[in-house]
Amino acid sequence: MELRRYQTSDLDQVVALWKECGLTTAANNPYRDIQRKTADSPELFFVGEHQGKIVASCMAGFDGHRGWIYYLAVAPSLQGKGLGARIMRHAEKALLDSGCPKIDLMVRKSNTLVLDFYRNIGYQSDPVVVMSKRLYDDEASD
Repeated sequence: MELRRYQTSDLDQVVALWKECGLTTAANNPYRDIQRKTADSPELFFVGEHQGKIVASCMAGFDGHRGWIYYLAVAPSLQGKGLGARIMRHAEKALLDSGCPKIDLMVRKSNTLVLDFYRNIGYQSDPVVVMSKRLYDDEASD
């Protein structure tokens, strides 16, 4: 798998990967999320390509205080082969190089299988409550 920065031509394959991995919801429009990311910090949006196909993705962010990981995805047929850990190490290095001291991520409670993955690559649960507020409706549309 070749790791590289996201390119505009990857759009449809990345969205298809996220859908295949169950990462999209009605509240998160993947097209708008990608548009926002590429406008803000495209250098922290990575894909893994194998034989001309996007098989992994990782969207990272750094706000000057904490780094964040979003949309980590690996094609279901390739999960368990180390690709997720590899793209995460790539994102962690990019965040570290940006001066990031700590990375946070959020996992939906319904996504229980991925919790073991994150624990196995060194992440732990913190005693925090995540709260959110939608500033506007970002209803998904294809």
